[in-house]
Amino acid sequence: MKFGVLLPQGWKLEYPLDMDPRDQWKTIVNVVMKTDELGYDHIWVYDHFHTRHGPLPGRSMFDAWTLVTALAPITKKVRLGTLVTCNLFRNPAYLAKISSIVDVISDGRLELGIGAGWDEHEFRAYGYDFPKLRTRVEMLEEAVQIIKLMWTQEDVHFDGKYYKLDGALNSPKPLQKPHPPILIGGGGEKYLLKVVAKYANKWNIPSNYEEYAAKLKILQDRCSLVGRNFHDIVLTWETTTIIDRKEEEVKRKFEGYTADKMGGMKYEVRKNKGLLGAPEEIVEKLKKFEALGIQEVIMYFPCAAEFTELELFRDEVIKKLR
Repeated sequence: MKFGVLLPQGWKLEYPLDMDPRDQWKTIVNVVMKTDELGYDHIWVYDHFHTRHGPLPGRSMFDAWTLVTALAPITKKVRLGTLVTCNLFRNPAYLAKISSIVDVISDGRLELGIGAGWDEHEFRAYGYDFPKLRTRVEMLEEAVQIIKLMWTQEDVHFDGKYYKLDGALNSPKPLQKPHPPILIGGGGEKYLLKVVAKYANKWNIPSNYEEYAAKLKILQDRCSLVGRNFHDIVLTWETTTIIDRKEEEVKRKFEGYTADKMGGMKYEVRKNKGLLGAPEEIVEKLKKFEALGIQEVIMYFPCAAEFTELELFRDEVIKKLR
């Protein structure tokens, strides 16, 4: 298994209203540098304009692609990913250009996570159209095709239902060959998993074990329908992690976090959905997911900036699994 860390970029109200933005940025950099130092495999950012609770005046939300671009030259080994880029926020040809440059700056460490988009209030607030779900997924399908063409072809022409390109050029190309991995996020059974089956190098959803297993069977069926080898898709799982050597300390930490960070869930619900517990318990849960076929875990640590849980997870979980 490989392990990644979601950064505290503001989506879960990590920063108080009175915190200087320069200190917020320093916090992000410190978490990234510690993650890189500890040997985690990935760092990830959300692609949102507002917080998970909507437009809250004064609440910071650091932009995804600005962050990965800024962090690329100051990191060494850790890979940089978006979980996930909202396709409709950027023209796909332009996103291909941006991501190519980030791959060059990072010396080939980019992971492009992309999805159809879901947060309607952000679309309306920023003046984007918010089409129906089927249209958004169809646009995503065309976008992924365009991005791959822009990454690999010299002179790109594309005549789709939603996008048209007439001789688009993209140099320099990404360093990774044949191209950076494309992670598609989402579990929509009717439309989105068909796109995952056709085009994704990786797939991600946040869910508990039972939900993941059920979606996995549907994805296998979708792969069979389109003639794709299911095992060519790397399975990834997003989750919240709170770790301590004693269960009572895990509960204490959970109760000390705001409901904003925990999504309003009660302890037992969040524990079922995530990685909450002592190291031994987390190791056993991860072994179940590993047996299911999951190869990468992407974690949100509510207290990542304190480093202690990042260190404990590395020492008592990752090292035991490897």
